[in-house]
Amino acid sequence: MSLDSTDGHYDRMTIALHWITAALVVVLWIFGQTADLFPRGPLRTGVWSLHVTLGFALALVLIFRVFWRAGPGRALPAADPGLLHLIAKVTHYLLYLLLGVAVVLGIANAFVRGYNLFGLWTLPQLGDPALRRPITGWHELAANGIMIVALIHAGAALMHHYLWKDGVLQRMAVPRRG
Repeated sequence: MSLDSTDGHYDRMTIALHWITAALVVVLWIFGQTADLFPRGPLRTGVWSLHVTLGFALALVLIFRVFWRAGPGRALPAADPGLLHLIAKVTHYLLYLLLGVAVVLGIANAFVRGYNLFGLWTLPQLGDPALRRPITGWHELAANGIMIVALIHAGAALMHHYLWKDGVLQRMAVPRRG
């Protein structure tokens, strides 16, 4: 599987990291919104354990994604000129910023709480437990911000695909072998 592509697509690793990030964000957001709906007990603990574990996985994916993007990842020319390019760039940087903030706050929250993960391992409780509520609030705000900006991002991609029919969405699709 080639990591490079010369046909107007991003490289396969960039594409994979994009879609892994998107999937993790959606799953983490859904778990974060629904975990407390379950009665106290093993199911709720399991959902929160999965949320925390996947949050750590997202942190690793983001770190790798930034290094990949700064290094061997394929950059493509701007899809839009002028103001649209600026809006796209700001949107991408805002997504990265919000992702970073949500991940850092999520990790801080996990350690301030001292999460028990699946009953197998407990994160050490670090920091003042009084910080739980404010950190949780900021983490939720950042997560909701990600979802709003990601929906705008997805809407713009769909506009490119269905209204402008300019192939921008295809840049993030795995190229077919031919």
